[in-house]
Amino acid sequence: MQNSQGERLLSCSLPCPRISIQAFLAAHDGGARFAWASADGSLELAGAGSAAEFFAWGNARYDTLSRDARALFADAVQAGNVPPLAGPRLFGGFAFRHDFTPDNTWSIYTPAWFVLPHYQLVRAQAETWLTINAQIPKDEAPAAMLKALEAALRTKINQLRDNLPRRDQQQSHLRDIDYPMSLAAWTRMIDRARASIHAGELNKVVLSRAAELRFAGAINLLPILRHLANHYGDCYRFLFEPRPRYAFYGASPELLAAVSGRELQTMALAGSIKRGATTAEDEQLGRQLLQSAKDRSEQQIVVDKICERLSPLARSLDVQQIRLRKLRHIQHLHTPIRARLKVASGLLPLANALHPTPALGGDPRNAALRIIRQLEPIPRGWYGAPVGWLDAQLDGQFAVAIRSAVAQESRVWIYAGAGIVARSHAQAEWDETALKLRPMLDAHAQTPSMIGI
Repeated sequence: MQNSQGERLLSCSLPCPRISIQAFLAAHDGGARFAWASADGSLELAGAGSAAEFFAWGNARYDTLSRDARALFADAVQAGNVPPLAGPRLFGGFAFRHDFTPDNTWSIYTPAWFVLPHYQLVRAQAETWLTINAQIPKDEAPAAMLKALEAALRTKINQLRDNLPRRDQQQSHLRDIDYPMSLAAWTRMIDRARASIHAGELNKVVLSRAAELRFAGAINLLPILRHLANHYGDCYRFLFEPRPRYAFYGASPELLAAVSGRELQTMALAGSIKRGATTAEDEQLGRQLLQSAKDRSEQQIVVDKICERLSPLARSLDVQQIRLRKLRHIQHLHTPIRARLKVASGLLPLANALHPTPALGGDPRNAALRIIRQLEPIPRGWYGAPVGWLDAQLDGQFAVAIRSAVAQESRVWIYAGAGIVARSHAQAEWDETALKLRPMLDAHAQTPSMIGI
């Protein structure tokens, strides 16, 4: 935790119409930046700079973060009569494993890391607000600092209006793509996983592979984020860039959990097939997926385990009918799930209970995690883990960080996974991961011919 116990949080907000998320992020290029967009378009957030940072390690990382965040917000002051949507929010996420150790790819990341931005932009309900967050000594009256904060806020709004982003920002030049794992190595890994399944050690495990992208210079994230917004606006889009040019970002179709008071939303998302070239072919492929015994079984495992983990925490559960979730290159089986919670304790206990769902880990959870550790040649880092935001009540939204990339100066790593069950075939799962790599590859590549999955 990087905020002093002798300080309190003071936030000041002003309306900021006609300033877009892209303009805000462009104005803070070269600094710490954060962003979030809900899949339904109802909420967009962006942040810049850091007023407080929180780190946590080990099995207790959710509890540690909850304690530190509650301490930050306990005596916080929100100046003026502003809507709740303008209130301060923490941006961040978790590593896939609690015992994650930073490596080359994930060199700056910890098992849990959340940041309260110094400046925060929010667009929701046809309103746009800019908030400044600062920590002041507890023995200093908030009113004494309010005038200075409001002046800083007005200056920032004028700067944002005077420095709208240029539309000619160039895509970074992609020099090379490397796929470290061969199909032969993938096949051996899948065969070992299936052997464990047939031996009765587990029912399902999710295994992943990666692509490494190398650029001619430091990567420019704004054209990539704009591509994701244009082509994957129906996904949960996120950016976590706590250090300049070290960023984790993506467009995930999967919600881990959204909590508001005692209301929770989550989903089961498992089973995949490509999109069709025509409407007729697309509908036929969708029917094929809905009728696939292998994919329906994989999906049901996810639904059952989510409900099992929520049952102790929920007063009621509403599992809706299975449907198709259609994205640009791929369609999934999708089961929305809602719950009425027994206690309004925020998002973190729910994330702790749900992560990783069988959609990203497997079943049983511990056996699947053991197999993942044994078989996957590179650490997942934050791939497949919760990423999102928390408000002052510790409510918020976490996506599952799939269809994601981690950038480090001029290098980017992209991950994709597939659920392995008894009926899985290595080539089919390889093809599925190729489909799942496409969104982030397309966002980074200047020409499709460079992808060559």
